[in-house]
Amino acid sequence: MSLSESRAVIVGGTSGIGLAAAKAFIEGGANVVIAGRSAEKLEAALGPLGPHASGQILDAGDDAQVEQALGALGGFDHLVVSLAGGAALGPFRQLSDAAFKASFDTKFWAYLSVIRHAIPHISTHGSITVVTGASAKKAGIGVSTLAAANGAMETIVPHLALELAPIRVNAVSPGVVDTPAWERIPPDKRGAMFDEVSAATPLRRVGQSPEIAAAIVSLAGNGFITGVILRCDGGMGIG
Repeated sequence: MSLSESRAVIVGGTSGIGLAAAKAFIEGGANVVIAGRSAEKLEAALGPLGPHASGQILDAGDDAQVEQALGALGGFDHLVVSLAGGAALGPFRQLSDAAFKASFDTKFWAYLSVIRHAIPHISTHGSITVVTGASAKKAGIGVSTLAAANGAMETIVPHLALELAPIRVNAVSPGVVDTPAWERIPPDKRGAMFDEVSAATPLRRVGQSPEIAAAIVSLAGNGFITGVILRCDGGMGIG
């Protein structure tokens, strides 16, 4: 299936993996709409993407706004949902019920809201690709809320693939990826964390956004793949 002349909507497309996916779709010949809640980030992201990209303000946590925004876009072929899910990280003993709720609001309920309101506008030959995370399968310390939300999303993917067919539904599950989301951590601590992760990963490095974007585009462009969780984690999930 060629992406040429198709239309892709990328929710969470103003930075990191989502922005890299937008670039990859455009390189494949698609027209792209990137959506995010920050007007400033949206404007900054659109400039380098060129004439085949447009933007839409959308807060994925606001169900009514999601419905209105996606409805205003009209029809499209591919949906990508790539939202940050680190709202509540830390040792399990220190986490409140509200912390778990915050992670699910960001990484599960928001995903379902976007998918539900996008369905009427996706072409029957189109696709939905969600970005989850290796924490769904790879145990770690301090990521229980994110792991739970990612795991819930991965569990529902094959069910959606059955119910929404012939629209295809897949997930890309990255490991640790060097994106702007990590900039909240001081550079020295961030570098030490990346070194630690790299040492425990078969490919001995963290991922880069274009690598995850290539996986997303490969699923969107293959008309005979659905219900798949594609690991793109440098091998950290092996074993």
